[in-house]
Amino acid sequence: MIPKVKELKLIAMYLYISDIYKYELIYSCQRFSNNSKPEFTDEEVMTIYLYSMHIEQRFKVKQIYQYASDHLRSWFPLLPSYEAFNMRLNRLGEAFKMLSSNLISMFVPSDCIEDKSLLDSMPIITCSGKRSGKVAREITDKGFCSTKGIYYYGVKLHALAFHRPHHLPFPEQFQLTPASENDLNLFKQAWGDIENRTFFGDKIYHDSQYFQNVENSQNSLMLTPIKAVKGQDADLKNRDKAANEMFSTAVSKIRQPIESLFNWLIEKTDIQRASKVRSTKGLMVYVFGRLAAAYIALIFNS
Repeated sequence: MIPKVKELKLIAMYLYISDIYKYELIYSCQRFSNNSKPEFTDEEVMTIYLYSMHIEQRFKVKQIYQYASDHLRSWFPLLPSYEAFNMRLNRLGEAFKMLSSNLISMFVPSDCIEDKSLLDSMPIITCSGKRSGKVAREITDKGFCSTKGIYYYGVKLHALAFHRPHHLPFPEQFQLTPASENDLNLFKQAWGDIENRTFFGDKIYHDSQYFQNVENSQNSLMLTPIKAVKGQDADLKNRDKAANEMFSTAVSKIRQPIESLFNWLIEKTDIQRASKVRSTKGLMVYVFGRLAAAYIALIFNS
């Protein structure tokens, strides 16, 4: 048994997932077999996973299953064995990806400044760089996190987020790449065609020629802290030092909240530590399931 308030949240979550599953998510995990309509449904799997993570702060699959077995049996009487539940869960990576995308596109706060975007990325670590990464090799590799000063195996979560004064920025899009992918390369591939936008990024996005072309063709501007010019004359450097520092501080002040967004995701879902993941499908569920769990609260606040 669970308290009445939590029961209402469980019901609301199930109804929302069932509704969106029927019209959208089903096409990402549709079965073409004799077991195309299992008695224990995908909607129930997703509801248990998201509810246990978001409401009960259970982050490991074993913890989630154990909680459901102990407290949610009356709501899900056909709950299968742990092995079957885990297998079913690992088939829903694309469904969680679509769900997380739907949540952040349908519930954009009214105070978002839609012509100003913040950019950053965060490592999702499957194992230390001192070891040889053997998990999800199709989408992971070795990268370096300058913030933490470590090498690691895993993936990188890139965020493009709307600026919200005095609040956490709200994500417009998330992109997942191997850990070694350069943030600037990802921007060029995924977001380089966005028009009429001012972007705020860190020094890794410094490419004067490319962004001059973007400004001319897309009317979009990239602002980053001033990057030192190698071999620059000392007199020129000292002359511009004060102005450059003021500009860099202003850009960093606007961009800093996106780091708080990643810290919030880590606090809510423990998304950064993926050392228990054992497959590519499992990693997809791990990342996008946690993003969905973080933003599922929006259906209660809308």
